[in-house]
Amino acid sequence: MVNPHTYYLNKVMSSLFLDTSVPGEERTNFKSIRSITDFWKFMEGPLLEGLYWDSWYSNQQLYDLKNSSRIYYENLLLGVPRVRQLKVRNNTCKVYSSFQSLISECYSKYTSANEDLSNFGLTSNSEWRYSTSNTNSPWHWGFLGVYRNGGYIFTLSKSKSETKNKFIDLRLNNWITRGTRVIFIDFSLYNANVNLFCIIRLVAEFPATGGIVTSWQFYSVKLLRYVSYYDYFIASCEIIFCIFLFVFTTQEVKKIKEFKSDYFKSIWNWLELLLLLLCFVAVSFNIYCNIQIFLLLGQLLKSTEKYPDFYFLAYWHIYYNNIIAITIFFAWIKNMFLAIINDTYSEVKADYSIGRRPDFELGKMIKQSYKNILEKFRLKKAQKDEDKKTTKDSGDLAEQARREGFDENEIQKAEQMKKWKERLEKKYYSAEIQDDYQPVTQQEFRELFLYAVELEKELHYINLKLNQVMRKLSAL
Repeated sequence: MVNPHTYYLNKVMSSLFLDTSVPGEERTNFKSIRSITDFWKFMEGPLLEGLYWDSWYSNQQLYDLKNSSRIYYENLLLGVPRVRQLKVRNNTCKVYSSFQSLISECYSKYTSANEDLSNFGLTSNSEWRYSTSNTNSPWHWGFLGVYRNGGYIFTLSKSKSETKNKFIDLRLNNWITRGTRVIFIDFSLYNANVNLFCIIRLVAEFPATGGIVTSWQFYSVKLLRYVSYYDYFIASCEIIFCIFLFVFTTQEVKKIKEFKSDYFKSIWNWLELLLLLLCFVAVSFNIYCNIQIFLLLGQLLKSTEKYPDFYFLAYWHIYYNNIIAITIFFAWIKNMFLAIINDTYSEVKADYSIGRRPDFELGKMIKQSYKNILEKFRLKKAQKDEDKKTTKDSGDLAEQARREGFDENEIQKAEQMKKWKERLEKKYYSAEIQDDYQPVTQQEFRELFLYAVELEKELHYINLKLNQVMRKLSAL
């Protein structure tokens, strides 16, 4: 669903509106703005020429810069751009008493509480009157503050000369005042070649210290989702996805009814619920976005003299992509752990299948390790004939271990390991069943694991005993 041309469209648009300056004039672009004078030079120069490219260059200049001029041919300006200003009231900060006779005005930084809502200047036009917001756009988080919607708003004309006269009129009548804290320039473009909308916001913040801080946002998003055959293939995949989502949700509901509170004791169940929640959020936003696009384009086609507010759709579309990315991440974390478990199970199953043969090395290792343990348990005994050692029964061995000073826990562990060993040998290392397949039960696997753990403990214990004996022999 992500178009690979997004990066290139953003790069082209940023180069056009951020780096371009008018030929023959002072090299002022949006990034270089530092004062109100620079701001108006940009508005009446690069911005104006960028939006009304048809009269920017002479025919000879267009011929020389035909590669650059393709930018304008390939992208359609949707509706008209909008300019919006937010101000703060006078006396929103306190002047030190010694300077009050010299300083009569004080404008603090922007906050919603300090915002100026009164009309000013030539109140006959909309750009001099405060307008409340009627859009769903989120508040803007700038470098110097968080700015809400509304303000002193005007839209540009379709005519370049009318727009230029508007800029000159605003500049001469001081539309930008000491109380100005931010100006937004919003417009949208559409590139039919790659089916991408580029929603652009240029921001000039006016800090209380003076000067101007510029920033920008370029959102290239695919809002018209279903145009090509490939898009319809994606749509069919989305439908299948929704069907699976419904099936998985039904399964989880049944599990919750069956296990009740025990269901929530597993971290994997919580992960499953998180995935389902993210999927429902993504599907809901996708439906909402398509409905809003349909309504906005319908309004735009009815009147091309209005500003189409695609910004809020582009803004939330970025978060939609983030939700999709997080969902995929958690889903892969889950196809990964399952793959590890399945692979481990297959390896263990294969090992047991091979291990039932008499010549399997692991079986010999376990047998030899057990024999070594029994021999080490009888280390303090006088050396006797090897045949007599092997013919002693377990009762005599246990009794002898007690006489040698071993405690009951050690003797019981040794007997338990002997039982485990005999039972496992009988099932997996018997010559009579070497070619038969016998699945490993969970209990048997647990016993084998415990046997290995106990074997490791006993080996460690015997090594300690051996070290003690060796130290005593060295002392002698």
